[in-house]
Amino acid sequence: MKTLIMATGLALLAPTALMAQEEKAAEAKAEAKKADVEVVVTGNDQMQYDKKEFTVTEGETVALTFKNIGKLPKIAMGHNLVILEPGTNSMQFAMAGMANKDTTGLPDDEEKLKAVVAATKILGPDEEETVTFTAPAPGKYEYVCTFPGHAAVMKGVMTVEAK
Repeated sequence: MKTLIMATGLALLAPTALMAQEEKAAEAKAEAKKADVEVVVTGNDQMQYDKKEFTVTEGETVALTFKNIGKLPKIAMGHNLVILEPGTNSMQFAMAGMANKDTTGLPDDEEKLKAVVAATKILGPDEEETVTFTAPAPGKYEYVCTFPGHAAVMKGVMTVEAK
């Protein structure tokens, strides 16, 4: 009887969780429409971003959409996009996030997290996420995929120009 009640409860919660995810995605898209600039980057099964660089202007509101266009399962070929502060060792950063490869791909260490300008979660095939952020001070900001083993080849640079 307990099992039946628990199963019924879980079945009732599943649509609620799905609706919450859909609402969050709709809110992100609404925020993206208000942005000064929209950037779309894709990642594939060959561990490559389609854009190795993009440029924004300091102070702009940036809507960054990352899409995993690969077909391999997330457990084998998940991708994210993490923009890091200049001077951050992207390989060490990615290694620190390995424990979270199924969710964010980010480290748990609060000090390391201070290096994140913007980040998407780890996405599976045909998934996408939009994050909105304010372009920081002028400079070159490396972005990488922190899924285990990807940061060495799956990277690019966001250049921020002065106003």
